[in-house]
Amino acid sequence: MSGAEWSGFRFEGIGTSWEISTPAPLHQRVRQHLLDVVEEYDRTYSRFRRDSLVAGLTSGPQTLTLPPGAEGLARIYSVLYRLTSGTMTPLIGSSLEKLGYGPGYGLKTIADPVAPPHWEDVLEWNGRSLRTTRPVVFDIGAAGKGQLVDLLGDALGTASIDRFIVDGSGDMLHSGRGPVEVALEHPYDRTQAIGTVLLENAALCASAANRRAWGDGLHHVLDGATGRPVETVVATWTIADNCMTADALATALFLAEPSRLAEEFDFEWLQVFSNGSAAFSRGFEGRLFT
Repeated sequence: MSGAEWSGFRFEGIGTSWEISTPAPLHQRVRQHLLDVVEEYDRTYSRFRRDSLVAGLTSGPQTLTLPPGAEGLARIYSVLYRLTSGTMTPLIGSSLEKLGYGPGYGLKTIADPVAPPHWEDVLEWNGRSLRTTRPVVFDIGAAGKGQLVDLLGDALGTASIDRFIVDGSGDMLHSGRGPVEVALEHPYDRTQAIGTVLLENAALCASAANRRAWGDGLHHVLDGATGRPVETVVATWTIADNCMTADALATALFLAEPSRLAEEFDFEWLQVFSNGSAAFSRGFEGRLFT
């Protein structure tokens, strides 16, 4: 990323690295509030914590009241479940755990790939109300980090900070005058970039098979119809008005055609395929290196 040299607040949260850049150093009170927002989100939604709110869903039928903001998650998952014909689902966690990506981060396959249950058979999610009829592994990872980026942006705004960049390991929200130039990480070499894109008062999110990858061909982007990792798309980038939407669509681009997603979402996108080719929307204001 290039732009003004601002002050950076770095920390770890929800299993990844964060940096919040602002023109002036953040007051300690603001920093603590940001850390509290992250901790509360992790304590609610993490499937890696036994003490999280959703962890209890693995033990049997449950009815939960989720915190404010769950309405947005429910809405975007419901729409993308429909647009991807059920292949993007908040129940994919059971498939990930069978492949080794579960609590403890064992990263060793413990069972053959298995598709998760159908949403309509086991889950009722209406806004903040969530009810299950059998044990499930609930996973909002495809949109959750993006929503947390937005929540941190809201917290900065409440503190009267209107110029900032929130960077959650590549899921970014920019607010302020003038664009910043962001490098697009090479899907096969994290030390290289395949291009750059300009970001201004918007969110940029990426999803790639090289992130959270282990074993032979195993990574975290699974097809909900089979429980197996997607093989044709290796990396995606999306730009949208908010980070939750951009994050969710970055995963959805592994599972559905961009034209299908554009029926209900306003966003720009870039896809890189396993054969080395790339495709992008007309409004994706970036450049790819040759």
